[in-house]
Amino acid sequence: MSRSADSVQAAPRGHDATKPIPRGLLAPAVYIIDDDEGAREGLANLLASEGMASASYASPQEFLRAWSPTDSGCVILDIRFPDESGLDFQLQMNERGIALPVILVTGFADIESSVRGLKAGAIDFLLKPYDDGHLLSAIADAFEQDASRVRRERDQANLVDRFATLTLREQQVFSLVVRGLMNKQVAAAMNLSEITVKVHRGSMMRKMDLRTLADLVRASERLIEMRLLADVSLNSTRRSR
Repeated sequence: MSRSADSVQAAPRGHDATKPIPRGLLAPAVYIIDDDEGAREGLANLLASEGMASASYASPQEFLRAWSPTDSGCVILDIRFPDESGLDFQLQMNERGIALPVILVTGFADIESSVRGLKAGAIDFLLKPYDDGHLLSAIADAFEQDASRVRRERDQANLVDRFATLTLREQQVFSLVVRGLMNKQVAAAMNLSEITVKVHRGSMMRKMDLRTLADLVRASERLIEMRLLADVSLNSTRRSR
């Protein structure tokens, strides 16, 4: 994410400030969206004291202009702005596919707003002035949740890349094997010899970096969720002869 005018980048704890900070150590970050400049500065200073990177924005729209799909960490979002609602923006984030976990904050106790925000997926809803320990605990939970998302997306990308290396025949063998067909049945369905099917199956397993049928089934479930197996069918198998 591009830095805003009042962004703060903090070095990790224990880092020698005289040495360059490896870029990877600056992620994840906390993205503060609050129209109260004093609140932004106070929170940024707290995070810096804890060795956390942060970037601050005076409005949701300012955040949107700087946001990148590669950002990781969490958002601390005030629910009230002069021209828009933080709760409405939380829904916009969901609609735009901005998957960063959200911690909502407000200076006004409002049960209805807290329920609405939590139902929309917020990690926590904190009343200003919030307890530092409670806030840091919520950030830790948010970072853990986002790290899981990043790992899941990376694993999905790797799976897609591996699947893309398969030939059409190997994709067809993949599709038939996960349906429970034995090599002999796959050979009959594809009008191939059983030996040829074994060759395709072995090549497919190596390219997909899979070891067992259970691994293959799990991979197929994820590919089906991403709709990458939709075109691999018995009909396409016979057409490819």
